[in-house]
Amino acid sequence: MFPADQPPESELENRHVSRRNLLRRAGFGMGWLGLAGVLAQDGRLAAAPPESHGPMAPKPPQFPGKARQIVHLFMNGGPSQVDTFDPKPLLDRYHGKPLPDENLRTERKTGAAMRSPFRFQKYGQSGLEISELFAETARHADDLCVIRSMQADVPNHEPSLMLMNCGDGRLPRPSMGSWVTYGLGSENQNLPGFLALCPGGYPIVATQNWRSAFLPGAYQGTYIDTQHTEIEKLIENIRNASTPADAQRRQLDLAQALNHYQGQRQGSDPQLDARIESFELAYRMQSEAAEAFDISQEPESIRSLYGEGTHARQLIITRRLLERGVRMIQVWSGAGQPWDNHDNIEAEHRKLAQAWDRPIAAFLTDLKQRGLFDSTLVLWGGEFGRTPVAELPALSGRDHNHYGFSVWMAGGGVRGGYAHGATDDFGFAAVESPVHVHDLHATMLHLLGFNHETLTYRYAGRDFRLTDVHGKVVRELLA
Repeated sequence: MFPADQPPESELENRHVSRRNLLRRAGFGMGWLGLAGVLAQDGRLAAAPPESHGPMAPKPPQFPGKARQIVHLFMNGGPSQVDTFDPKPLLDRYHGKPLPDENLRTERKTGAAMRSPFRFQKYGQSGLEISELFAETARHADDLCVIRSMQADVPNHEPSLMLMNCGDGRLPRPSMGSWVTYGLGSENQNLPGFLALCPGGYPIVATQNWRSAFLPGAYQGTYIDTQHTEIEKLIENIRNASTPADAQRRQLDLAQALNHYQGQRQGSDPQLDARIESFELAYRMQSEAAEAFDISQEPESIRSLYGEGTHARQLIITRRLLERGVRMIQVWSGAGQPWDNHDNIEAEHRKLAQAWDRPIAAFLTDLKQRGLFDSTLVLWGGEFGRTPVAELPALSGRDHNHYGFSVWMAGGGVRGGYAHGATDDFGFAAVESPVHVHDLHATMLHLLGFNHETLTYRYAGRDFRLTDVHGKVVRELLA
């Protein structure tokens, strides 16, 4: 036993920790700074070594890649492939009638075939067939690489979103954007390397779509609600009204020094490192984010090119972020699942496409004009597609379909003016050159300069990767 007036050293140290926590939590800033001075005097607080680079510093790929940045245009909810990029004339003949083959199992009861209410035509020298819904985007037909044979695992939104974003439909895994920034870092240290732009709130499963999971927290996506136009609402707390920049810098330097002190004594704490890195990023963003998101600086000719509306504004912002070196940007359709049109698909798909078509065409044109197209990989699509048969009881909408659906890519080294694979005669299932989501991820990583099998992170005793134990590079998609 220790004498009553002499507690053990560990207990004395615990008392010091308790005092520090008390001062911090009580908000006594001067006391907190005073404590730092005391610790420095007795040698306990040494300045942290200057950071030559952080977790988001630019890193070289494993081999030269064609793409340097990614933009994912996410049509969350599941757009219909037979109404957009996969024409099926046979549906006209069977409209209102049962298919000659038995319907595949779907999430809800489906009935007769339902023709597309939208006209398709061929575009460009390639003759790529595209629906009238995307007639403006179709002006870039010779740049589009349409994959008509995509496959997911199940016809449910939540696991399919997780599969498309994180490579696994069930277990917590890092998102694709987190893997990309883990592998490449970012070219701008004053902005997040991975951004998720979604107007009006979160999509289904919310922040899980851009989580970092077991990767360091610095690689998690940053959410921006792009329904807002004022910078203070776009990015909460972007301006510090109470503390000037020099005082903020001193506070962060103190936090870094204390973290360094704790790391020397007890080892690094990844959660604490991530939190301080987020503080540092927030501090740096004050100087650059407001300017990056201010589209009023764009000339009238550019704003007119994109048109009006939220998606036009989102894509102008996206181009501005690409110019400033942001590595990956997801641009969502909106909160929830806007493309999930179980009924009235003609009106709903038309409304959604009208909001997207002109901005997408303008975005691709803008990238080309600025020399960004060849180094930017653009992906368009949802988490799955929709059935060619109508959801009961009326010929009005379509159910979820993971057996065969369409996405397209452009720029970043992909083969333009090309339709890869095929679904059956009715657009239900991929029957020619199927491409699983794992294959899509493997191909995208290849375009960035990574072997998907060796871009790994060791956690819980095994090496994890975006494609888990699956995936192959689809070389027919490469230019």
